[in-house]
Amino acid sequence: MAKLLIGTATALLAGGPVLGQAPAEGPPQKVVNVTVYGNDPCPKSSDGVIVVCGRRSDNERYRIPKELRHRGEQPSETSWASRTRALEEASRPSMPGSCSPVGSWGQTGCFQQMLRQWAAARAQARSDAASQP
Repeated sequence: MAKLLIGTATALLAGGPVLGQAPAEGPPQKVVNVTVYGNDPCPKSSDGVIVVCGRRSDNERYRIPKELRHRGEQPSETSWASRTRALEEASRPSMPGSCSPVGSWGQTGCFQQMLRQWAAARAQARSDAASQP
């Protein structure tokens, strides 16, 4: 009995195929995507190659595909004034007159900002007082 048990265990551990298991398949098949136009035939698949065909109209044959046509705004088509404005806006925190601890003259910008807020609050208070009967 012990010899039968050891023989069975050895056969299972040897890595032999398990009953009911299909033999290992070869490498995965290759899939090829092809776009065909008009009435052109789809290429035939060969051994181990799956061919997937997408069909488009014949008048799209020599055009750039719709997925690639979106251009957006090109830097070469942007005006110099717009580029300069964007550059000034990006560097504004470090320019003189800004209220920032970074860059030159940041402290003067904070004082100017405080004066503008004070003047706006004073003008608002005067207009509120003038509108009340």
